[in-house]
Amino acid sequence: MASTALIDLQTIDLTQVLVGPRELDAYLQQVGRFRMLEGVLYEDLESGLVVGYRDIRADDWWAKDHVPGRPLFPGALQIEAAAQLASYDFAAHRLDEALSKDTFVGFGGVEKARFRGSVEPECRLYLLSKLLKASRRMFRYQTQAIVNHQVVFEAEILGVIF
Repeated sequence: MASTALIDLQTIDLTQVLVGPRELDAYLQQVGRFRMLEGVLYEDLESGLVVGYRDIRADDWWAKDHVPGRPLFPGALQIEAAAQLASYDFAAHRLDEALSKDTFVGFGGVEKARFRGSVEPECRLYLLSKLLKASRRMFRYQTQAIVNHQVVFEAEILGVIF
């Protein structure tokens, strides 16, 4: 697995939100506090690469209790954020049109996960997801999280269609 970024973030406009929370609602089942993905900043449908983000704040619901005195964004939530980005891309751009809009895109597993740095408030966590394989009933994405130009997390995310 790569420890360099899937894309150089300096080559894309990180100020332009292409897909915001309202648009994400059409594709993701997670809402409220469990929505880890705040927006999508870049999509390249041909290469299968998508970039999203989450702002990590000191007043987030997890911050007070996940390592008191030194809040660290939990690795499990980083995995969830990456899975949400992959699920968004699959549901928005690759889901077989013959399937119903009520089809559930779910988490199937995580492989090759590595945490390479800490994620602490206040920062923007950039999420990168690249399609590796897709079929009618499952998908696989290589995912990464980046803070301050450093890859802090990477894994392969597997999704299933119900």
